[in-house]
Amino acid sequence: MHYETAPAKINLTLDTLFKRDDGYHEVSMVMTTVDLNDQLSFEKRTDNKITIETENQYLPNDRKNLAYQAAALMMKTYHIKTGVNIVIEKNIPISAGLAGGSSDAAATFRGMNALYGLGRPLEELAELSAELGSDIPFCVFGRTAICTGRGEKVELLPKPANAWVILAKPSVGVSTKVIYSHLKPGRQEPASGKVVEAAVEGDYNGVVKQMKNDLEEVTIEHYPEVKKLIDNMEASGADKAMMSGSGPTVFGLVQKERQAIHLYNSMRGCCDEVYRVRLLG
Repeated sequence: MHYETAPAKINLTLDTLFKRDDGYHEVSMVMTTVDLNDQLSFEKRTDNKITIETENQYLPNDRKNLAYQAAALMMKTYHIKTGVNIVIEKNIPISAGLAGGSSDAAATFRGMNALYGLGRPLEELAELSAELGSDIPFCVFGRTAICTGRGEKVELLPKPANAWVILAKPSVGVSTKVIYSHLKPGRQEPASGKVVEAAVEGDYNGVVKQMKNDLEEVTIEHYPEVKKLIDNMEASGADKAMMSGSGPTVFGLVQKERQAIHLYNSMRGCCDEVYRVRLLG
């Protein structure tokens, strides 16, 4: 039996630069992890089947699940002949812009690596994982990084300054594909370079000042409740409130615990799913 923790991610930036010939968008994103985690356990089976157990009724337990796909790719790549049973305890909301599925897949790459004693470096697992999704290589490392290309090229950064994060997820699910299909890339000046500079210097205010997400205006157009959450968070004292990924989850950053408690209580009044966590990275 082997256990892995799969943390949620937030975007400190999401710059969309242009649409590529392969249909993907060229992006530049600074991402980090937060202390909201799924827990996974891995146990060898005597046959060569992959089984997934979860109590979450919205989580598929077949090939549609990214963790299943990750296990299948590991078995094929490293010629693993015995199967695996994966138990997923789901705490990260689904379709929330927090990379819950990608993080579960990343935990599966690490978990299978450990369970079968393969000893493969994270860099190799991250490269392999890019076959399944653009956020998974970042999640394999689970630190702070700038991600480029379609998101699969990962360059690690220092851990950001200590901060509290309040996450608020409205009760809508957002399709990343749909949001990107309405996007007009390259209209806004990229922010990732400036956020990287501030992050390297440990400059919390510099990071907060430069943060932006190009997908925000597209998602807000379709889901005005996202804008309402951002406005409420900033009015309640967040140093910066922004959408993560393609949404709809909004997060606010503060540095002091009492601010975090106040912000958490304020957001509980306008949203059912609210979390108070720490930045990890």
